[in-house]
Amino acid sequence: MPTQAADSIPRLSDAKVRRGNRQTLAVKYEPLLHVVLYQPEIPPNAGNIGRSCVAIGAKLWMVRPLGFRIDEKELRRAGLDYWPHLEWEVVENWAELAAKLAAPIAAGRLWLLTKTATRLYTDADFQKGDVLLFGSESSGLPAELLAQFSGQTLRVPMREAVRSLNLSATAAVVMYEAVRQIGPTIT
Repeated sequence: MPTQAADSIPRLSDAKVRRGNRQTLAVKYEPLLHVVLYQPEIPPNAGNIGRSCVAIGAKLWMVRPLGFRIDEKELRRAGLDYWPHLEWEVVENWAELAAKLAAPIAAGRLWLLTKTATRLYTDADFQKGDVLLFGSESSGLPAELLAQFSGQTLRVPMREAVRSLNLSATAAVVMYEAVRQIGPTIT
């Protein structure tokens, strides 16, 4: 891995492996799931979700703009020991993400998590390679995405007295339900 500045998180996508005269990106693992944070704002949430991704073997995607710098100490503190083991990527916008994850999206394997959904996350039939899309902490997912994929929205149940759950808690709940259904042995 190239030498990193002391204040930056080692980024898997920066790790290069030499093969002949060309360089390719090193891949740590084949992702069980793709966990997408759409315009995340709070560094500890992203860090904790990254840690959960390492725990289950998921890839973390973050769609810009981000509400933090990737090297912020809060992000590092939340998952510092785990980031070198994490498959992750930041994309500029939804279009770039949709192009990179075109196959699972076209196959209907995109799940949008929103408190406005009527279908519970436990009613979904999760499969290996599914995409779990979570919105920003303050505004959730864009209305146009919710409308475009209205049959693929899920929610975590909660009492009306609660406006929303913490993003990293919601992500962990849904990620582990997917793992339970898919059934891999995690060691």
